[in-house]
Amino acid sequence: MPSLATRLKDAAAQIFVRAEARGAFRKFAAFERDLSDYPELKILAQNHAAIRAECAALLGRKLALPGMDQLTDYTAGGIHQIAWKSFMFKSGRFIDENCALAPRTAALLAGIPGIYTAFFSVLEPQQHIKPHWGYWKGFVRYHLGVIVPGNNADENCWIRINPNAWDRDNRQAIEQGEKYFWHEGEAVLFDDTFLHDAANFSDQVRVVLFLDVARKMPWPLALLNRLFLWIAHQDKSVRQIRANATVRK
Repeated sequence: MPSLATRLKDAAAQIFVRAEARGAFRKFAAFERDLSDYPELKILAQNHAAIRAECAALLGRKLALPGMDQLTDYTAGGIHQIAWKSFMFKSGRFIDENCALAPRTAALLAGIPGIYTAFFSVLEPQQHIKPHWGYWKGFVRYHLGVIVPGNNADENCWIRINPNAWDRDNRQAIEQGEKYFWHEGEAVLFDDTFLHDAANFSDQVRVVLFLDVARKMPWPLALLNRLFLWIAHQDKSVRQIRANATVRK
């Protein structure tokens, strides 16, 4: 029998999907470049230089960053079985050992309400993240370009989304999606539950600051979302993610 957390997640997910279909909260376009609904996030782009400096220093130290496959096995189909690593600040709770290695970025994140997941997403050269769907309509996904090779002049680093593809057996629908090309200091929001893939086809590492943020909803749905997320982040699997994400010097 599925766990209580799994049953609650499935029930809440259906409530959010139906609520979005009824117009209870706004459905995103493929990419949201206007962050006016989430003004608290603007401070990150404003401090891009400081965030980039800390990120570059971390990469220069050659720390043993965990691969995404070491953190979670949620996404099926080998999505995480590529050269894709993370430096995690928060998964439900902040990871103090990691935050101490990038204190300025950690302090900025700590001042922003509603963040549940925060990490530097480090995608090595010549890597493609296969098309997949995310897991929770109660989040919005935020990306800030931190280190982007050549500031993407060659458009080799991108994420692509098809917000109208719902057939779980048809990942080829991604070919009809819209691409967004990361640039340093530029932020974007999107709905992770839409079909999406991403790539770094450059010859250098690409880093974005990756956040899952509680979605702005009417208060009854927002309360349900907060309640479920509190329950979910008590689960031992999330505690294990934090343990696996702790960087060893």
